Amino acid sequence: MDANPVIEMLGRRLRLAVIGGGPGSFIGAMHRTAARLDDRYELVAGALSSNPERSVAAGRALGLDPDRCYGSGTELLDAESGRDDGADVIAIMTPNDSHHTYAVAALDRGFDVIIDKPITNTLAEAVDVLDRVRETGLVLALTHNYTGYPMVRQARAMVEDGQLGEIRLVQVEYVQGGRADENDPDPGGPVPWRYDPAKSGPSLVLGDIGTHAHNLVRFVTGLEVTEVAAEVGHIVPGRVVDDYAGAMLRFDNGARGSFWVTQAAAGVENSIRIRVSGTRGSVEWQQEVPTRLVFKPLGAPARVHTPNGPGALPLAARSSRIVAGHPEGFHESFANVYSDAAEAIAARRAGSPLDPLADHFPKAIDGAIGLAFVEAAISSSENGSVWTRVPTVPGG
Repeated sequence: MDANPVIEMLGRRLRLAVIGGGPGSFIGAMHRTAARLDDRYELVAGALSSNPERSVAAGRALGLDPDRCYGSGTELLDAESGRDDGADVIAIMTPNDSHHTYAVAALDRGFDVIIDKPITNTLAEAVDVLDRVRETGLVLALTHNYTGYPMVRQARAMVEDGQLGEIRLVQVEYVQGGRADENDPDPGGPVPWRYDPAKSGPSLVLGDIGTHAHNLVRFVTGLEVTEVAAEVGHIVPGRVVDDYAGAMLRFDNGARGSFWVTQAAAGVENSIRIRVSGTRGSVEWQQEVPTRLVFKPLGAPARVHTPNGPGALPLAARSSRIVAGHPEGFHESFANVYSDAAEAIAARRAGSPLDPLADHFPKAIDGAIGLAFVEAAISSSENGSVWTRVPTVPGG
């Protein structure tokens, strides 16, 4: 990633404004770091808290121009849309229930958008955002950052290249332990909004990490989940929000799959893993050893792929920043989504063709399909875990 195609196309970095992600926010710092890692954005404005005073103070603490430290997201959007040097892109990292409001407001004012997952809390809201993206032609990138890991992209490229043959089986899990304490079933802490279904959505575990697991399956395999038989709920007594979901999956090519996500596995930190098996072999990847993709071909010894190592395909190679044998991780995967989105935004603004290898970041359609899966899983669980069709998203 030595060249900077954004500067080559526009003659400058993209001007970025952020809504949310202020003091105490892990994901806010992650967004800002990702935006700067490949030098394709310049942070110019912010509304970093729902509290106006804290918002302005947080912006100044980041070194922003005091005139561009705003007390609210709406104030930021109105002011930046009226400036000759206003922001090009709005990054949204607020509580889930405001994603739709800010995404729609930003798109309506002509901004390209980068938004944290889930895209919205409901399928209807997600489809509304998707419709507006299609109407405006603007870019919306969704930060399902696990798709940005070089070895996840290697797995996708190997599937597309036919190295696995026809996909038959898929297993995905995302297991955390941060909500395993039975003595503190619904804790407060720095993000208490997550424990309010009105803000976090109809299923905390599905919105928070289930959408990541579902998106990872779609990204690697290129398949769509057509039916789901799910159980969704909580395993910690006294808890109100969901902390567990398990499901069997049926795919559009006839493949079968299993899906397991929880935030209540005591002692586990952040374990997301996937295995995809086809007629010619299988691939296995887990985030805790992110630079290793294991390929097990039928009738031959297993092989281990690494970023920039032998056999790295172009989609994987372009996603790695350092020489073979050096580790990369979460920050870099996030930055790959930001950098690919930057190329798409710059190409749109310059009227230039987009490098096809830069067109693999999650988009509004992916967010809407993710919410369709969540809706079907909840419906299945509420009806005795019966097989349930996943709603079709127009154009999906």
